[in-house]
Amino acid sequence: MDVTREQVIAYRIAAQGLHRQAKSVGELDVLDIGVQEAMGHPAALAFAARLPKSVSVAPADVAIGPGHRLALAWTLRGAPHVHRRRDLDALAGALWPLSEADAAGRLNETGPSVQRAGIPALEQFQLAIDAMRAVVSSATAKGAASTAVTKRVPAPMRRDCRACKTRHISDSAMRTAAPAAGLELEPGTAPPVLVPRAKAKLPAGVDPKAIAELARGYLTYLGPADVGEFAGYLEARRADVVPLWPDDLAEVSVDGRRAWLPASQLAALRRAPAPDLVRLLGAFDPYLQARDRSLIVPDKAVHKTLWPVLGRPGAVLVDGEIAGTWRTKAAKTLTITVEAFGPLPPKVWQQLDAEAERVAELRGAADVRVVHSD
Repeated sequence: MDVTREQVIAYRIAAQGLHRQAKSVGELDVLDIGVQEAMGHPAALAFAARLPKSVSVAPADVAIGPGHRLALAWTLRGAPHVHRRRDLDALAGALWPLSEADAAGRLNETGPSVQRAGIPALEQFQLAIDAMRAVVSSATAKGAASTAVTKRVPAPMRRDCRACKTRHISDSAMRTAAPAAGLELEPGTAPPVLVPRAKAKLPAGVDPKAIAELARGYLTYLGPADVGEFAGYLEARRADVVPLWPDDLAEVSVDGRRAWLPASQLAALRRAPAPDLVRLLGAFDPYLQARDRSLIVPDKAVHKTLWPVLGRPGAVLVDGEIAGTWRTKAAKTLTITVEAFGPLPPKVWQQLDAEAERVAELRGAADVRVVHSD
């Protein structure tokens, strides 16, 4: 099947629910792959982009956390994500390191540093899991957990911390081990508070079926794509992912490039409607998590603007194109500054005003204005 970039964009927008056909957060299919959270509540922004204005997505109105159907946890790439609680057991098996080299990478270590420690990276990963399971038996602040975990791990696993002026287990080790340790995060806490998941079924190693299912999820919402892109999404090595790549996929050609999609999604790819919408996407919106950034934004000159190392802006989605970036400044009136990549018609600016009201609602602002960046 030969498809164009425009068809892929139309498919992803429809698959991710950006046409606003869902009626509640729980109905959002994109939760299959999780929605990243951070300061500024990007998860709420992602929900707002996919739900009608009649549905409140303010953090106080979306039930997330222990005892609820949705949970917040350190998962993909060690970042906090909102997931369906029922998916967390399988996800823990899917995120288990796939090799010694993969474990070193996820622990933010190198081969030489692991060799100097004298403890294989996979063993360090297991030690971190065991320590975190033992320490976090009830709601525990991250700092307290780190102190207690550090006492339980071998000295070579401790890292110098300038801020603390001491040596303790690395942040990467805690985040990487958290899913397999059966831990989630208490929403709205800073520093974060770790909580043990009730009745968690904890993995004892890699779950190939769970990885294949996660790959299908990535391809369903961010495909068609190839194995290297999915490996980048996991921050895993391509060589480790290849043997676990699902075998029930359909190959397609995207403007001459080989890519794959679950066979069940071919019809949706063919019939996806041309997008006619304007959305303010948050900096970590699922739509922006695809690893084929040149397909999302062909102009590579704006990639550093859209995906900087620190301080990512939001993205202005107009029909199927990223037409600019946006940032907020909170005061008595919430100001949203839009930097368009080119001229936008008056109709689009009117729609941006309406979308800005949605952002103001979830930020708890009484008034909002949209301004053009010079």
